[in-house]
Amino acid sequence: MKPTAESIAASVRAASKGRGLPPIHQWNPERETDANMRIARDGTWFHEGTPINRPELVRLFSTILRKDDDGYFLITPVEKARVEVEDAPFVAVDLDVEGEGEDQRLTFLTNVGDRATAGPDHPIRVERDPGTGEPAPYVLVRDKLEALIDRKSFYRLVETGSEQERDGTRWFGLWSGGAFFPVIPASELKTR
Repeated sequence: MKPTAESIAASVRAASKGRGLPPIHQWNPERETDANMRIARDGTWFHEGTPINRPELVRLFSTILRKDDDGYFLITPVEKARVEVEDAPFVAVDLDVEGEGEDQRLTFLTNVGDRATAGPDHPIRVERDPGTGEPAPYVLVRDKLEALIDRKSFYRLVETGSEQERDGTRWFGLWSGGAFFPVIPASELKTR
């Protein structure tokens, strides 16, 4: 039997009983199915090709999403249902900046309501398109789940950046939570 969005939601509600994030790291169901769900690059969740327009349902699903070595799954105590993820499962849609320099704290809000303050436990990384050089910045939200940082937040991040020497190379990057996250070699930044 194929899981429906409502059956998955009912399983999660029953398992978590409103106590925050369910303990999906403890659940290892043997039954694997396909949820027929997709998360688009812009953070929109789809079920059977139709956007899920109920934010509370998307939030509920996000709490049981897990990234395993072989893909993304919605995890319940009785089954794991595969989910297609186009890029990152979440999108960082807002940013709070506190402090400056090495004391700076960058806190991201995702499209599903999670908050993550960048630091050693929530690193920022930037992938660059090999053809265009365009950056794609990410922040680790929880477990192995990242958020793609949206364009407006990335522009705000760049305003907070500074240069720092790392392993013999001068980098333009970001401080948060006592950690420095290199974005681009400073030499390349000056030529753009």
